[in-house]
Amino acid sequence: MARIFITGSTDGLGLANARTLLDAGHEVLLHARTADRATALEDLAAQAVGIVVGDLSSTSETRDLAEQVNGYGRMDAVIHNAGVYLSPQRVGTRDGHSRTLAVNVLAPYLLTALIERPDRLIYVSSGMHHDAAADLGDINWTRRPWNAGQAYSESKL
Repeated sequence: MARIFITGSTDGLGLANARTLLDAGHEVLLHARTADRATALEDLAAQAVGIVVGDLSSTSETRDLAEQVNGYGRMDAVIHNAGVYLSPQRVGTRDGHSRTLAVNVLAPYLLTALIERPDRLIYVSSGMHHDAAADLGDINWTRRPWNAGQAYSESKL
């Protein structure tokens, strides 16, 4: 059986993947944005390898998260599932990025670079990337008026 780390495993597709993989006998490392959100995983905690906590909108917390993951040893696969969908307004991070870009693009890249390289990297995406017309000159949405759907589409592209 494989050892798998899933970001954003407290709800939605991440939680569904975690349940399915645990039921199939895999070793799963769960992720929550905060300690409070980790309480949503109480029913799975006994089956899981562990739970790591870190806010992917923060570069420093993402770096810490990578250290936590590495502390559990090498993963066979990482499912980059965590994401920000339609934020009604541009939310800036402490690092100066839009939260949508930070969570959907920068954090998966940084985690992948900092964790011991797994055999498989799986990126949960969306068909909305087809609607993207990425403006690489303004990936942080600082000059354009905020458009949640377009920002999400670009982040998935």
